[in-house]
Amino acid sequence: MGIPDLSVIWVIFFVLLLTFLMNQLLFKPLVRVMTARQSAVKSARNLADKAAAEATKVSETFDEKTRAARQEIARGMEEARRAAEVERARLLEEAHAQAHGTIADATRQLAADAADAKLRIDRDSTELAHTLADRVLGRQTT
Repeated sequence: MGIPDLSVIWVIFFVLLLTFLMNQLLFKPLVRVMTARQSAVKSARNLADKAAAEATKVSETFDEKTRAARQEIARGMEEARRAAEVERARLLEEAHAQAHGTIADATRQLAADAADAKLRIDRDSTELAHTLADRVLGRQTT
């Protein structure tokens, strides 16, 4: 049995040295960079998920506030419409009352004017009849 060839030992030594150097100079930094990149991607994804969740929450809050504001505006418009309807009814009733009052005043005035005209006609017709009788008879008939 003899001593093995020293070149095999040198090859094993250089393979082990090369493995150690490759591990230290290439593989470990490469793994570190890949791990850091993977961590950064995961962190960015988490931030993006949080931002999306926050955006969804803000959007829902905005939608709810917009919906509430629209409902409030609708309620205000309905109240204004009701108030306008009440005011319209009041004004209409007031106009009807005023019209009835005006009609009643006009009817009373017309009745008074008719009575006055009737009295004048009666007086004038009596006077005219006396004047006509005086002229026909040629003398005064009173």
